[in-house]
Amino acid sequence: MPFLEEASCGGCAASVNVLVTYPLNKVIFRQQIQAMRFNSALGQLHSEGAYRLYRGVLPPLLQKAASVSLMFGLYSTYRESLEQHAPAAIRQSPLALTATAAFLAGTTEAFLVPFERVQTLLQHPKYHGLLRNTGHALYHLRYYGFQEYYRGLVPILCRNGPSNVLFFSMREPISTSVGHLMGSNKSSLAVAVQNFVSGAILGAGLSTLFFPLNVVKNKMQCRLGGEFFSLPAAARYVFQERGWRLLYRGVHVNFTRSLLSWGIINTSYEFFRKLLHDGRDTAEV
Repeated sequence: MPFLEEASCGGCAASVNVLVTYPLNKVIFRQQIQAMRFNSALGQLHSEGAYRLYRGVLPPLLQKAASVSLMFGLYSTYRESLEQHAPAAIRQSPLALTATAAFLAGTTEAFLVPFERVQTLLQHPKYHGLLRNTGHALYHLRYYGFQEYYRGLVPILCRNGPSNVLFFSMREPISTSVGHLMGSNKSSLAVAVQNFVSGAILGAGLSTLFFPLNVVKNKMQCRLGGEFFSLPAAARYVFQERGWRLLYRGVHVNFTRSLLSWGIINTSYEFFRKLLHDGRDTAEV
């Protein structure tokens, strides 16, 4: 599939996902930043009112749509290019081809860091009175210098490349295994369930694996101005502040959200992909 088609399917799937799961994501964020219990984080959001429930949704909507668009679009593009131009050792190994294309796509996604940066600031209650919306937050950051937009870049690079490699390397095998467990039923509903379950398993597993890294990333990005800490320094600070137990606070909610989130993304992606494919076949007829 051409880059634009893959990217369009990924972007639409991500948009559906963000609009469904954003409130749950805010609960997880509060737990990560303030080490709160689930009920306390939920109560905090309730006390802020419904009109603030989707405050800050534009950055993750733009970031996730762009990120997943690039994730699928660039993976397809890089893989096609590697199949033609990579050294023979990579071209002759499907796993090496997949891993290299996935890593390059994940690393390229990192230029979207400013969206994650603004999302973190808008979700934090500390900045509710200072930052009004996405545009205002992006404008406000310029007073602190260009580097402020990319605070937290290193943990994002450490997350994106490896997680993409695992995602694209395991996506087909997991989907095939789920299909075998479901038997010979190939109805539209059965295919949707297969896509949802395989995406949910993979997404929840990867999200849990990289959860501590995301905690450190959020802690780095919730600062506005001041000293820039290295990833090891920030990780030491978070661990000393919380220990292992509080480091994983919110992981069960994050696991649940990722099950739903990546189930929706994988199912929606395949739905939009089939829609485009069927539309192109109809047009050719």
